[in-house]
Amino acid sequence: MVDGMNKLLTYFKYPVLRHVLFWAVVYLYFVLSVSNVSMYAGYRHVFESYGLIVLVQIITAYTCIYVLMPKFLNRRKTGSFVFWMLTLLISVYAFYQAVKMFYFDVEYFGSYNEIQRSYAVDSYGKRLTYFSVFLSKCILYLTPTALLLMVRFYKNQQKFLKLNEQKKIAELTALRNQLNPHFLFNTLNNLYALALDKSDKTPEVIERLSNILDYILYRCKENYVPVQKEIELIENYLSLEKIRYGNRVAVDFDHQIDPEVKIAPLFLLTFVENAFKHGVAQELKKAEINISLTTDNTDVLFSTYNSKPSSTIGKNPENEEPLGLKNVKQQLELLYPNSHELMISDKEDSYEVAIRLKRE
Repeated sequence: MVDGMNKLLTYFKYPVLRHVLFWAVVYLYFVLSVSNVSMYAGYRHVFESYGLIVLVQIITAYTCIYVLMPKFLNRRKTGSFVFWMLTLLISVYAFYQAVKMFYFDVEYFGSYNEIQRSYAVDSYGKRLTYFSVFLSKCILYLTPTALLLMVRFYKNQQKFLKLNEQKKIAELTALRNQLNPHFLFNTLNNLYALALDKSDKTPEVIERLSNILDYILYRCKENYVPVQKEIELIENYLSLEKIRYGNRVAVDFDHQIDPEVKIAPLFLLTFVENAFKHGVAQELKKAEINISLTTDNTDVLFSTYNSKPSSTIGKNPENEEPLGLKNVKQQLELLYPNSHELMISDKEDSYEVAIRLKRE
């Protein structure tokens, strides 16, 4: 039974079969919706009448979708499209009236009532001048075309969304591949410096680095991860930096979070790295770094503050955005479109970052 259903579904992958099924359904809808067969000469009359209507609908639909739209509408030739669409409708209406007059009104005249007979004796030219009949027939002819266009639009939208999602994943992968080596390079430099000093803290650094790499390489492949994992990553990083700088920096990391919250991985770390890079590396005295990560009912709030080295106060370095910060902004646009706020305050003696994200 299941194999039969699967085999049947595979047939519908072919566009021709789907179109045949669509028109079969349209035709059956017309035939089965006839409530009073006595108005016709018989079932043959019913089948032929609606067969003619469906034939005209098919001609209208495929001429519009596969000829007029690609040739005119898709090329922004709206005026030409309207002209040829009207020409098409007049042509199929004339064809319909010709078949009606020269076949149906001859074959089934005996079954017509008085109103139908009075119409049947009209000349072909007169029939073409009935605007109300023409308008009602046009609506009938165009209904399946509208349905096919709706299905086509839906499929194109799904394809567009799928391509957008694939593009988004590719962009995020590229950005993370740029971010991870940047972080790894900095951390290995720390380890190298400790190894040269033959520090007893080297094994601890290796363990912390191992945890960080395990997370980056294997634990954060999803677009969103539990926020607790990001806290552990930041704490591991802070431990490494505290070992490196010792008493040269005072770090405060305050986190009050809802453990159920998820956020995009790795990008918070960039701001923490940035605080150490620009707040501690060149500081001859004692630097200060404050980090806060909290949540409320709707948002995740993250902020960093770092003092600036006294040696840089009063200087005007080139206003060039660091690669890590640039990547983070791009990730925010991809993962939190229209649902994030990023505020950066670059003062003479301090640098502050505040981020507000919608909870996932």
